[in-house]
Amino acid sequence: METFNEYHINPKEFTFLNIFQDHWQVIRDEFTHFIKYASAEELKFAYDVLGPKSKTIKTKGDSKYSAFGILFQGLFIEEYIRVHQIQYPDYGLDETSKKALVLREKYFSNLAQVIEQVNLDNNIIRNVYFGTFHPGLDIKLHVNYNPHMNRGYLGLIVPEGDVAMKICHEQLYWDEGQFMVLDHSYPHCPHNYTNYDRTVLVVDFFKPDLPREEVIRFEQEQVTQRMQDNPYSLGVFGKSDQAKVEDFIKYGLAHQLEWDKAL
Repeated sequence: METFNEYHINPKEFTFLNIFQDHWQVIRDEFTHFIKYASAEELKFAYDVLGPKSKTIKTKGDSKYSAFGILFQGLFIEEYIRVHQIQYPDYGLDETSKKALVLREKYFSNLAQVIEQVNLDNNIIRNVYFGTFHPGLDIKLHVNYNPHMNRGYLGLIVPEGDVAMKICHEQLYWDEGQFMVLDHSYPHCPHNYTNYDRTVLVVDFFKPDLPREEVIRFEQEQVTQRMQDNPYSLGVFGKSDQAKVEDFIKYGLAHQLEWDKAL
C-alpha cells in the first residue's frame, strides 16, 4: 500500500490528471515517433530551443539529462517565445516561434489537445515537457522553489532497475502509465543507474487549494526574475533551486558536496 505525505502526494487528489493518464500511450507514441523520425535539424531545435535550461542544477560527471516541451507558464511554446522575446543565437525571433509551432503541430497534436482539454476552464496546467534521464545520470541534491505548484511525472518509458527519485528520506520509483506527484520545494535528487533511458512527461500545475490570484501573481513575479537571469530557463528553473548545505547532511548526501571540488 503506497503511503503519501506533504511532499509525495496522492495523484488521485487531482482528477484533471486523469486525462493525461488515459492518453499516456498516445503521448508516449508521439514522443517515440519524434525521436525516431524527426530530422537531425528538428531534434537539435527541440533540445536547443524547446528545452528549459538550468544554470544551478548540476549532474555528476558526464551523465546527461535532456528535456523539451510544448507548454510553459500556461502558454504554448511558440507564444511563450513571442511574449518573452527570447533571442536564440542560431535563429531569429520570428523564425524561432514559427519553427516551434510547426514542430508542435507536426509531432505533438494529441498532447496539445489533452492540454487544451484540461486547461479549458481554469488554465491550471503550467508546464508540460518530456524529461529523459540518460544512463548513469546522478543529479545533485536541489530544490525547485515553486511553492505555488506541484510537479506530476507521468511515466512513459521506465526501464527496470535502479532509476529513482530521492526526496527527503524516501526513494520513489516511476511506473509506466502512472503519475508520481511531488512538491519539489523539498530537497530531492534523482538518478538513473540503469543502462537505458527513462522518459516521463513532466506536468506542473497550480496547487488547487491556493487562491488563484495569489499564485498567478507569484508566478508572474518569479518568471520575470528567472527570465532576466536566464531566458533559456523558460521560467522553469532559477537561482533559488539550490539546496542548503545542512540539507546534504540531513539527508545523508554530504558526499555530494565534494562533487564541485572533484569536477
